[in-house]
Amino acid sequence: MSSQTSSHNGSAPSQILSTSLRHWDDIPSADLRRGYALALESGKVLSMPDLAFAMGSAELPLLDPALVDPKRKNISLNGTTGRVVGVAVEDARRDAIADLIRRYASQARSLVNAVLPHYKEHLHSPTTSLRLHRVTDWKPSWRKDDSRLHVDAFPSRPNHGERILRVFTNINPTGEPRKWRVGEAFPSLAERFLPQLKAPYRPGVASLMKKLGVTKQVRSEYDHLMLQMHDRMKADLEYQRNGIQESVDFAGGSSWMVFSDQAPHAAMGGQFMLEQTWFLPIKAMAHPEHAPLRVLERLKGHALV
Repeated sequence: MSSQTSSHNGSAPSQILSTSLRHWDDIPSADLRRGYALALESGKVLSMPDLAFAMGSAELPLLDPALVDPKRKNISLNGTTGRVVGVAVEDARRDAIADLIRRYASQARSLVNAVLPHYKEHLHSPTTSLRLHRVTDWKPSWRKDDSRLHVDAFPSRPNHGERILRVFTNINPTGEPRKWRVGEAFPSLAERFLPQLKAPYRPGVASLMKKLGVTKQVRSEYDHLMLQMHDRMKADLEYQRNGIQESVDFAGGSSWMVFSDQAPHAAMGGQFMLEQTWFLPIKAMAHPEHAPLRVLERLKGHALV
């Protein structure tokens, strides 16, 4: 049996909800599914301490950071095109890595179909990543430093309020935990940082950025605010040290799920992880009022997309 340990800083309730899921196609009771959906859509992390991804003995040698292209952080599969990128070798290990990632993508999809069936027809743009580097070995700029609490927002990929759903699995063969920090609920986070977001949204600039290829589509006011919040959170060292947060260790052989655009999170330690990402329209949520777009629109008093 896997384990999960956590510690809390502050008086807010825990943002981690532990489940008893053990198999990727387990179908919980209707009551549990409703509870999981409400927790997840409210910004909690759905922890599955006993949900492991099985790897064969022949696959364990693939857990080698030397197999990652030095120009890339991860090896990834574009689920739409089927293309795998980031592998540094051209031998049989490339195909073995691709098979491993595709198998994880299939199991992660089975999990979401079973636990959150109302998402089934709406998830899109899947990406699956194999992370082989130790978290502390990656030394990015402060904006890309994922050891700082942040909510996900992508400079080149505006999403107009669509949700970013992620499933993670710690595949460390020695059981070493993936160490995370998880921050406060999104409404209080937004109330904290929204007054500090001073750069005005300029539709003409957003259109020009799309025309020049800086962004893949026109950035909405929502995307503009979320990018500022992402950067302001990471730049605020006082918040990083003393903001409401809890530490959680996800043991080897455990999985967890989260809307990463909503739950403040930071990766502090660990090595060897698989990750599945999808985008989800707000209309597919059971509780769309909890979406960051709706929270920010209530605070701003007008539509943001």
